[in-house]
Amino acid sequence: QVQLVESGGGLVQPGGSLRLSCAASGSIFSFYAMDWFRQAPGKAREWVATITSGDSTNYADSVKGRFTISRDSAKNTLYLQMNSLKPEDTAVYSCNVRYYTGATTWGQGTQVTVSS
Repeated sequence: QVQLVESGGGLVQPGGSLRLSCAASGSIFSFYAMDWFRQAPGKAREWVATITSGDSTNYADSVKGRFTISRDSAKNTLYLQMNSLKPEDTAVYSCNVRYYTGATTWGQGTQVTVSS
């Protein structure tokens, strides 16, 4: 069973940066894509970014140009570099792994708070 653990969240001022990590334990089979999602207070879960097994990337319009998704296969880790952070970026950020079977694995999430 693949376990995902997010880290790197915290409190940051508007305009600041954070780098989130999502470390996977165990082997990832039939990997199709990995995603970052976020859920802000009082709002539904929102898709943020995706990276495929072929390293194609896609971003939500709200984060395009500010966030960068990447992965390190050797370290079995997914990253989200977050720059020019805004208060509206405040949310719990979770990583997700998708498989060709259609199954998914979620992490528990890490809190990002953007505030002065």
